[in-house]
Amino acid sequence: MFRMLLLFALLLVARAVQAAPLTGEFNSIDGGTLSIEDWRGQPVLVVNTASQCGFTGQYASLQKVHDIYAERGLVVLAVPSDSFNQELGSAEEVKQFCEMNYGLTLPMTDITPVKGAGAHPFYRAVAQQTGFVPKWNFNKVLIDPAGEVVATYGSNVKPDSPKLLRQVEALLR
Repeated sequence: MFRMLLLFALLLVARAVQAAPLTGEFNSIDGGTLSIEDWRGQPVLVVNTASQCGFTGQYASLQKVHDIYAERGLVVLAVPSDSFNQELGSAEEVKQFCEMNYGLTLPMTDITPVKGAGAHPFYRAVAQQTGFVPKWNFNKVLIDPAGEVVATYGSNVKPDSPKLLRQVEALLR
């Protein structure tokens, strides 16, 4: 009986940890910080990006999704990362590249690790809760307004794909 109660208690604790809303504070590419908590009540699409990758053209789709859905509450957060050795050398270079080539106005973090022992706490929490770890650049994590992961997508799913946008629209006010 004691073992069953202990097992039940451990299961409840594990479920509580797994269902905990995601949090995370990122250094902004513009200085200061960006916090997932600041967007509670809004869906957030978090995308690890890179400026020298075969998927870099997805920046245009990210900006398009931002332009279409920001007024309805969607936050699109670009997380430049050199975890796959395809990012420019500095945040200033990344910002200039994205503004000049894609007209990016959506929020962006500073260059941030997304996998391995040095992964940002947000990505470690996503991995712990869902098992999802970015396998390449332009992987996407969709978070609902309560801060929980709704879906994850690999690089081949474009930000403006119908599959992804159907889930975004279901989360909007």
